[in-house]
Amino acid sequence: MQPKFTDNELIEQTLAGNQWAYADLVKRHQRFVFTLAMRFAKNREDAEEIAQDCFVKTHRSLSSFQGGSKFSTWLYSIVYTTAMSFLRKKRIDTDSIEDEGVYIQVENKPSAYDENDVERKSRSYHLNQAIAQLLPDDATIITLFYKGELSLEEIAQTMGIETNTVKVKLFRARQRLKERLERNLKHEAKELI
Repeated sequence: MQPKFTDNELIEQTLAGNQWAYADLVKRHQRFVFTLAMRFAKNREDAEEIAQDCFVKTHRSLSSFQGGSKFSTWLYSIVYTTAMSFLRKKRIDTDSIEDEGVYIQVENKPSAYDENDVERKSRSYHLNQAIAQLLPDDATIITLFYKGELSLEEIAQTMGIETNTVKVKLFRARQRLKERLERNLKHEAKELI
């Protein structure tokens, strides 16, 4: 069994010419990169294109990573700028809400269907659906903070904004997420009655 390397060790090995090291780096971060890309693109094909572009850009500029921050923070800033460029290029209306719900399961562990598992998946589904209905900036901040577990400072660095701006945006994004969840769940409750 191959030992687990840190991101920085994989970067060093990639720069030394070991392509398997970059493949490991991609495998380690691909799910979260795709999840972030989905928050912007709202459809699988565009999200896959954004994620692929991100990993190509990351590979090309890997030698410029200086290690002043975590690799994931640097990578997520590439995702953010790539997604924003993609949206400008495609001129996608970021205010539109798709009828089709998107369910992305981030957990790695398989589990049996029991009442707790079904309830957890239902909560996760509704949460992901509500996040998908937010504006891209709101969805990104929520995703980076809760799923990516980045600090406010790391989010600020990723998005190229001030830390205090992140605090305000996170607060507002939480409020809009709460409103969206209440609206979605109220609508679902009416359908059940």
